[in-house]
Amino acid sequence: MTHRFPIKEIARQSGLGVATVDRVLNNRAHVSPQTRARVQAAMEELEAQERQLSARGRRMFVDVVVEAPQRFCRQIKSACEAVLPTLGEAVFRPRFLFQEIMQESDVVAALTRIRKRGSHGVCLKARDVPAVRDMVNALEAAGIPVVTLVTDIPTSKRSAYAGIDNAKAGRTAAYLLANALADDRGTILTSRSQEEFQGEAERHVQFRDTFLALRPGYDILEITGGAGLAGNTRRRLDAQPIRAADVDAVYSMGGGNRAIVEFLNAHGRTPRHFIAHDLDADNAALLKAGDISFVLHHDLRVDLHRALRVFSARQGLVPLTDMALFSDLQIITPHNLPGSGAVSQSHAQF
Repeated sequence: MTHRFPIKEIARQSGLGVATVDRVLNNRAHVSPQTRARVQAAMEELEAQERQLSARGRRMFVDVVVEAPQRFCRQIKSACEAVLPTLGEAVFRPRFLFQEIMQESDVVAALTRIRKRGSHGVCLKARDVPAVRDMVNALEAAGIPVVTLVTDIPTSKRSAYAGIDNAKAGRTAAYLLANALADDRGTILTSRSQEEFQGEAERHVQFRDTFLALRPGYDILEITGGAGLAGNTRRRLDAQPIRAADVDAVYSMGGGNRAIVEFLNAHGRTPRHFIAHDLDADNAALLKAGDISFVLHHDLRVDLHRALRVFSARQGLVPLTDMALFSDLQIITPHNLPGSGAVSQSHAQF
């Protein structure tokens, strides 16, 4: 494996030991594919960051730990890399840890490693469970600020939350569907990726309460636990007693939307309206094809910019400003969907 960086630098970037990195670089035995992939990713990150090294400023290592489908992880990484050149107070060195499914023990282990080796900040998308809250508190106590991304852990001592107002998003979805559906009675199917994602829980509660207040004759069915993955979501749909023929509309809070569309179509049902979150490649294609009606979207670059500025403020590099602001929520339809399949970022304000 060719490289031009010192082994110690690669080890620090990857979070692995020097000896482990040496075994990978020299293609020795008894190294797992996951470890080799971490070393390769670290070298790619170093190459991407190399152009910043001529900038004057402090060098800051930050960790981005995310449980999400790969399509969303790619969006987060792309947003982070787009923001880095706009920050002049420091040279940020992000270390990414992405997994589609992270059990509680996985998150705790990752955050424990970060606390041990040190970091200037952690941007975290994880489930709101006691062990994770404890680790967030432990990081903050160790002087490592944590910013929760997209889904919050509000009862922890995290420094800030970066994302949309999820309660407002749920109410917005309720308003859209209540005004779009003509009948007084019917059934709405809702979907969440995990019960423990606080953001999706907020969306669900506010959607349910607001929609039923506007349309009391409707029933709301719920599936959860598909992790935003097509196969898992389809298995959840098949395992639950859902009469597809009764579904009039869908509000999907956590992805796996192609599986939902295919499940309903397989049972001869095309919902009149389908609301999803985040304009990733899957949702853009479904929106363009007319399989979903609305996408509630926001600019991840704004979230990552805010998170990195929190870390800068904790180091005294920039003034500490109000970090309680939410990202703007955009309603995307087939009529304002850019032909490229991605939302224009030209109006994003960093």
